[in-house]
Amino acid sequence: MYNPTVARLTYRGLLGRRRALILFVLPALLLVLSAAVRMLTGADDNTATSVLGGFALATMVPLIGVIAGTGAIGPEIDDGSVVYLLAKPVKRPTIILTKLVVAIGVTVAFSAVPTLIAGFLLNGNSQQIAVAYALAATVASVAYSAIFLLLGTVTRHAVVAGLVYALVWESLFGSLIPGARTLSVQQWSLSLAEKTAGAGAVTADVSLPLGLTLLTAATVAATWFAARRLRALTLAGEE
Repeated sequence: MYNPTVARLTYRGLLGRRRALILFVLPALLLVLSAAVRMLTGADDNTATSVLGGFALATMVPLIGVIAGTGAIGPEIDDGSVVYLLAKPVKRPTIILTKLVVAIGVTVAFSAVPTLIAGFLLNGNSQQIAVAYALAATVASVAYSAIFLLLGTVTRHAVVAGLVYALVWESLFGSLIPGARTLSVQQWSLSLAEKTAGAGAVTADVSLPLGLTLLTAATVAATWFAARRLRALTLAGEE
């Protein structure tokens, strides 16, 4: 269910000069901000939680997920080059799963890893806060990649739709409306951070079993629908 050729082409498209520059900006900003905060305020658990939760997990992870998830397939559909890929003897689910693996790898590399480093810069991983948020960023990366990959198959405005979801629903509504938090990938991933970190260091609005269940369900459902959409797109092109 993994095709190396499709993976190589997807990596090449995602890590092109323009997109790679965008991918590097947010992690670099997080690291610079974390280093500056540490120099100005010293090691503080509350400050580390605020930076990692408020910027890394709430903003950086979904935005990188948008870039990687939609960029894994959206441009190929927009410019029509997906037709050449679909003409190859590769099963449609294999194409989707391969692109999902690539999107997850890129998102984790540019979000979870910098989050871990930023956590050590901020408070030296006191109360396991750095590890907790890195794990949360990792599981969130999986769900975001699947969701935004699906958006890339259903709309030509996938980036805009992804930004609306990431910035409006996750960041704005998720921080202001209590009910919206339970339907947020951010809160689902925070349930793992809450379990990993020291007592009281991180709080989530959903329990760990519910959070992991919803993360799994969202990932599987988005991947399945993306594969169906790609199959329907193929049939439409053949007709």
